[in-house]
Amino acid sequence: MQAAIEKEGIGIIARFDRRFNHSVEKVWGALTENDKLEKWMSNLEMKDLRKDGNIQFNFNDGSFDMKIRDFRERAVLGYEWGDGWVRFELYPDKDGCSLVLTESIPVLNQHTSKDLAGWHVCLDRLREALAGRAMDFPMDVWERWHEEYIRAVKRMG
Repeated sequence: MQAAIEKEGIGIIARFDRRFNHSVEKVWGALTENDKLEKWMSNLEMKDLRKDGNIQFNFNDGSFDMKIRDFRERAVLGYEWGDGWVRFELYPDKDGCSLVLTESIPVLNQHTSKDLAGWHVCLDRLREALAGRAMDFPMDVWERWHEEYIRAVKRMG
């Protein structure tokens, strides 16, 4: 399901809602433990997991630190993401938990739709990792979602 996107100032807020048949503890581990995180978001590395701590983003052209803006054990992880931020929230329910990923993108540009498609695919990879299945990054799926998000972002502009 495509993210819900709302206009905010000259940017947007995107909200991805996902439900998992896994406990909050298991999903939290996949978000915060490096050996599990690398299975679905290999560019991220937890360095200092606490409010005002940092996460390292490793990419082809180098690495940089992102500050953790909000942290509540097994509930909330929010950190800087480019000029904006991302925030993961976990909510337990009867048979597992719900995850809400919110991204604030303060300025729309050519990268916006790529970023949204990336998060979309990474959340699919998270689902597979939680089920114990390895999933390479599916460029063809990313390209389809990228086209969807190009249209969605244009509607916001």
